[in-house]
Amino acid sequence: MTKKHLLMSLAIVAMVSCQKSNDGLSTNPLENQQQDIPHVCVDKNLTRTSNGVTTEGAGLKSSFWANGKTITVKFLNGSTFVQNKVKQYAKQWETYANVRFSFVSASQAADIRIGIAFGGDGGSWSYIGKEALGISASEPTMNFGWFNSSTPESDFRGTTIHEFGHAIGLIHEQSSPAANIPWNKPVVYNYYAGPPNYWSKADVDYNVFYKYSAAVTQYGQYDPLSIMHYSVPAEFTTNGFSVGYNTQLSTVDKQFIATIYPK
Repeated sequence: MTKKHLLMSLAIVAMVSCQKSNDGLSTNPLENQQQDIPHVCVDKNLTRTSNGVTTEGAGLKSSFWANGKTITVKFLNGSTFVQNKVKQYAKQWETYANVRFSFVSASQAADIRIGIAFGGDGGSWSYIGKEALGISASEPTMNFGWFNSSTPESDFRGTTIHEFGHAIGLIHEQSSPAANIPWNKPVVYNYYAGPPNYWSKADVDYNVFYKYSAAVTQYGQYDPLSIMHYSVPAEFTTNGFSVGYNTQLSTVDKQFIATIYPK
């Protein structure tokens, strides 16, 4: 819903959505572990089709905001408690990137508009970078579908930083041109076909396996510790490679975003 040396490349818009059974024997080795795998961010990139084909190759690089930009942000709904958690963790990017988030009232115009399960949407996502400017002013450009008063602090932190990473132009790390994950595709397809995602193979190809072209992204060394990386259980790969649930900025994340928005 990129980096390390990051691939956190930019993308042009990305939205993120998430969700996550079965009785008897299953071919899915993760079936009984689904509750332990964190929510995932789903791309709804305006420059890619649903089958993962790039339609505007140079678009990714153009999704960054101007260096030094003050990006206005407002909430369309949500409790004060949840809103304050989002504000708290979004600000972490300001320490390393030369951008600022200015949270304004709901009655004001804003570059980024945040929904909290807006319209019943249970996914978490964000458009990538400046693509948010092309979205209707009445619609959210970011959504946190599972945030509430009972959300664990680690999820507030990890999900918020991740989505705001998208909002300043970063893509998923596993989609980096530098990534070379040995996916066990049958297992991954089978896992995401179940609840809560119910994804088709095309959805998995788009959200998990897709890699951006080096020609349209800005990226560095692949970083499995990146905040922009999906969690990857060992069963998802052919050699046992895995990535945990990253809930804070990695060293490479910090270094990479500073090259995009230098102070």
